[in-house]
Amino acid sequence: MQSVDGMADGMVDDVVRSAARFTAAAASLTDNGLRAPSGLARWTRAHVVAHVAGSADAYVRLLRSARTDHRAPRRPADAAALAHAVEMGAALPAAELAGRLNDSLERFAHEARTMSTEAWDGMVTALAGWRHPAWYTLRRCLRELETHHLDLDVGYRTADWPAEYVTWALTETLAALKAQGFPLARVEATDLGCAWNVDGDGPAVAAPGHVLLGWFSGRESTEVLASDDLPIPPTWPQPPVPGWGRDY
Repeated sequence: MQSVDGMADGMVDDVVRSAARFTAAAASLTDNGLRAPSGLARWTRAHVVAHVAGSADAYVRLLRSARTDHRAPRRPADAAALAHAVEMGAALPAAELAGRLNDSLERFAHEARTMSTEAWDGMVTALAGWRHPAWYTLRRCLRELETHHLDLDVGYRTADWPAEYVTWALTETLAALKAQGFPLARVEATDLGCAWNVDGDGPAVAAPGHVLLGWFSGRESTEVLASDDLPIPPTWPQPPVPGWGRDY
């Protein structure tokens, strides 16, 4: 069985590669390009970049919390403060915003590279209240980068997502949907050799894994699945199932 350190090292490498792709895309945008609409309603590309930078900073705080064996407290203003920070960051000139993004992701990578086995096992709390080991922050950061790279709307597509990322993200998503009784009988990722039984009722769906994940994450419509009778997925992402509990 792979050790926590070995697993974490591989995930840190995945995050670093994904961060390099995302920062290169962001750095290529001019001021006008950043003010253009993103793939997310009411957000420009600059909002997306500022959000990713802020998320990386939040993940740094979680890792530092795990190091000191203290839970990062959630203050009532946290969500509002994050939204304000995104607005402020989105107003920055392109070069300054790109530099802030790069600094935030480099800090996260540095913190991750210097974590001990004991620290990786430390429990931290997400803003939404659910708990997870510090190592799971790597998965959250990778998901953030890959999803929002798509949202930048600069040519990155679901087909560009790494297969390893698509596989575990689908597995976690479908476990959460199964726990909720989501009305899909079976899901098959035709390019990954993977299939999941979700619920006894409802239709079955088969498509390339990246297309399925794009649909579950709200980035693809049912049109790409050639079906009109599919249920509407809930807000994504879901907390992991069975998970590690909640603090509030």
